[in-house]
Amino acid sequence: MDPAAPFALAREALILAIALGLPTVAAAALLGLIGSAIQSATSLQDAAIAHLPKLVTVVVAVAIAAPWIGRTIVAFATRAFGG
Repeated sequence: MDPAAPFALAREALILAIALGLPTVAAAALLGLIGSAIQSATSLQDAAIAHLPKLVTVVVAVAIAAPWIGRTIVAFATRAFGG
């Protein structure tokens, strides 16, 4: 085994973790921005108004991205463990 292989594998795993988390974080950030604009325009500052839609959005984003995330993790694990 090449001495640099574990480092390349760790680097790929970190990049993969960022790539897999990005859709969920992007959806929450976009909805947070929209929600903040609406709260500023209407002068409503209730915490439930800010957090509940984000929670629902994250759940929906994870549900939509779950098949892709699963396939990607399985493909990486297969390459990493030589299966």
